[in-house]
Amino acid sequence: MFSIPGKQAVTITPAAAAQIAKLMNSGSSEGLRIGVKKGGCAGMEYTMDYVSEIDPNDEVVEQAGARVMIAPMAQMFLFGTEIDYETSLLESGFRFNNPNVTEACGCGESIKFADM
Repeated sequence: MFSIPGKQAVTITPAAAAQIAKLMNSGSSEGLRIGVKKGGCAGMEYTMDYVSEIDPNDEVVEQAGARVMIAPMAQMFLFGTEIDYETSLLESGFRFNNPNVTEACGCGESIKFADM
């Protein structure tokens, strides 16, 4: 929907691709669908779900055995985002480095986009 020919909607770091592929293989899913929804103190939140079926309207990005589908309503908010997976002493999880975010709350769970 909001793609640029020859450019993927999102990029996936090797660490994120390895984690997504590992979870796909352990749960027999088609991939990870990401999106955004209203919520949180900054106004929007990311959503992530492993799904068994690819929606024909999803933007699909595949890399190193990992498949990420971007929900149609989220494509304009996520274009240009880098998906990473970080592990630290206290926590591990996916991180979104999104150039479209103008604000984030202190806990990092909620984001705000520029008016589009």
